[in-house]
Amino acid sequence: MTARIVRGRHLFVAAVVLAAAAAWMGHHVLAALGTLEGGGSGLTLAYAVMFLFLVIQFGAAYLERPAKVTDRVQKQLDQLCVVALVPAYNEDAKALQECLMSMIFQTRKPDTIYVVDDGSKHTDGYRKVQRWFLEVAPMHGIRPVWHIQSNAGKRHAQAKAVMDTPEADVYWTVDSDTVSDPSALAELLKPFGNPEVQSVAGIVMAANVRVKQDWGKHRTNFLTRFTDLWFVAGQLTDRSSLSVLGSVWVNSGPIAAYRADLIRNNLHSYLAETFFGRPVPFSDDSMLTLFAMLRGRTVQQPTAFAYSLMPDRIGHFNRMFLRWMRGSFIRSWWRVRYLPIRSFAWWAHILRWTQSVAATVLFVAVMLVSPVIDFRIEALPWMLGVPIVVGYAQTLRYMTIRRSDQPLLYQWGTWALSPVAVFFALVWLRAIRWYGVATCWKTGSWGTRQTVEVAMN
Repeated sequence: MTARIVRGRHLFVAAVVLAAAAAWMGHHVLAALGTLEGGGSGLTLAYAVMFLFLVIQFGAAYLERPAKVTDRVQKQLDQLCVVALVPAYNEDAKALQECLMSMIFQTRKPDTIYVVDDGSKHTDGYRKVQRWFLEVAPMHGIRPVWHIQSNAGKRHAQAKAVMDTPEADVYWTVDSDTVSDPSALAELLKPFGNPEVQSVAGIVMAANVRVKQDWGKHRTNFLTRFTDLWFVAGQLTDRSSLSVLGSVWVNSGPIAAYRADLIRNNLHSYLAETFFGRPVPFSDDSMLTLFAMLRGRTVQQPTAFAYSLMPDRIGHFNRMFLRWMRGSFIRSWWRVRYLPIRSFAWWAHILRWTQSVAATVLFVAVMLVSPVIDFRIEALPWMLGVPIVVGYAQTLRYMTIRRSDQPLLYQWGTWALSPVAVFFALVWLRAIRWYGVATCWKTGSWGTRQTVEVAMN
């Protein structure tokens, strides 16, 4: 299974047209609700500003280009010692083996793959995977390490590997349910040709949405399919726009790379993070990215791909997203406190939270309060049409990736699910977001996997 990115100038034009159409429809919503009488209102201004930011974000995202290197720089990158960090906890044994196999057969091999079993309770098949791994990796010039420890959490599992590998120049973080694209590491290293770059994010896609069965059969359901759409589109729109200015906020655990001294120098803070006196064991990816932002540029390499098992049950998805939202709010405090106030990242972060609050207020005012106070049937089509059209514009970049395991028609079919993803995000995910903010002090260890939840069949 492989993927490639294609240029999408025509998709950019389509996105702008869709955004303009949504703005026009928004005008009709406000007119139907009577808010344009008397020369306009604060609601009108809010709509206009939000659509302006939407178009700016689209423009910035489409400016993103994969990092490329000269032959001289490539030779320097080839000399880097890369250590892959693979913490595992209650992982499906086959998924873990597929993860390790994809890393062993990279076009650019890591020097060491360090697996840490963080006290898993469900280890059926682990011994077989361990024997296979320790035998096969050295045949490909890779040093394999398999360490078992008492359950201490993902950060401590990673820290064990970091403390045991002082020779590392770069750490490649991989989740144990993730299959890496054959050229993932090679692509992930290219941005490090710029000495200012401290961390690199890759693109994560769902593994359990394939049509052509390259390596086994996997459960594909409606949830995993539109989750893939929502997740990939977010990386290629929101994160891409931030990457252009070297200010990616959050790398994804399934595929990211960091300069090794960055992690070593901040290891104590990484392990000892607290929020109002409570330990914070989750949101590890955003913490590492914050350390990187304080030292230099944080970017995304849109040609580095990984395929991760996504939740196929709503309960699993809810727990995952709730953990993300709690971590996101906690991390926001640290960005405000530690990022330089003159930096783009600081102001972009403040703006993003302002947008989130404004969008929630608009949603409640237009979609909930107005229909109850003064229901006007003529406004309903426009009210439903605005988020649908905006959603299609936001998810259009999903089509810039071509996967070998999915026909183009299947991808267009997934993009057609945008209205489902939009209303799911507007209602359900928004509720979880603010619930996560309100309960941000609640922490756990790994948070989502007390048993094997998604297996590779």
